[in-house]
Amino acid sequence: MAAVPYAYFQRRVVPLAEAKIGIMTHAFNYGTAVFEGIRGNWNAEHQQLYLFRPEDHFRRIMRSARVCRIGLPYTVDQMLKLVLEIAERSHYQEDVYMRPLAYKSAEKVGVRLHGIEDDFLIFITPFGPYLDVTKGIRCCVSSWRRIDDNAIPARAKVTGGYINSALAKSEAEEDGYEEAILLTQDGHVSEGSGENIFLVMDGKLVTPPSSDNILIGITRESVIALAREEMGLETVERSIDRSELFTCDEVFLTGTAAHVTSVAEIDRRAVGGRQGIGPITARLQQLYFEVIRGDNPKYRHWLVPVYAQVAQKMK
Repeated sequence: MAAVPYAYFQRRVVPLAEAKIGIMTHAFNYGTAVFEGIRGNWNAEHQQLYLFRPEDHFRRIMRSARVCRIGLPYTVDQMLKLVLEIAERSHYQEDVYMRPLAYKSAEKVGVRLHGIEDDFLIFITPFGPYLDVTKGIRCCVSSWRRIDDNAIPARAKVTGGYINSALAKSEAEEDGYEEAILLTQDGHVSEGSGENIFLVMDGKLVTPPSSDNILIGITRESVIALAREEMGLETVERSIDRSELFTCDEVFLTGTAAHVTSVAEIDRRAVGGRQGIGPITARLQQLYFEVIRGDNPKYRHWLVPVYAQVAQKMK
């Protein structure tokens, strides 16, 4: 059966092609929306599409909505049922990306959050590799600084705030790099344009704290758990100086889109003085892909299978 994408839009499940908003929609004009990205990872051997930690994504969008005064009258279970219905109806047998989005839906002109109607939607789209995980990527330290939490809240995935990431990403790619690394206003390492960042130093993982304007990533949390439980590695959360990017042993990025991506070069300096992926990054990458594709039973609780009949046969 051929895949046909569906969406949840204006409280109905409809073909994606029918889900349209007007040009006066408040969120379109002012960036007044919050969102999540949920990966669905296809396992051909299992004939199953596994959603990775969808409940955690829904809990986070609920927190984002509270920050931005967007009404979201759905429970985690209700949103999970909707996303499963959309994914199952769409019949994809490849990796996909699912986008829940809560937004100011009224067609009104005026900059504010109060007194504007809200709505919620979900759509699905095929989504292959975002960055090349088979080899280390080239990064630069961006001239754009990470938006401070007092300007646009870092703890919320706000659509309007992603202009910061877009500016940094385009600058990096147009200068010949694959990704940008943004610094905070006071010059500490914050995150990539759409990823959290980890350094490997003296056999430990080091990553910026939430106070350095990072989004607390779900993939980030997963990698910290895998490093601790499967490799016995400690993770230290602390501010990181820019020069530490050039003196550490390994660097990698984590995110729903990026998975676990090794960084081979930063500002034309080889990370760790080596070519290729470092040993700790390589092992974490292997573990992570085993988990998200359903090949590691220990972490099956992080996954929600889409195709119910197949899941029933596997029990």
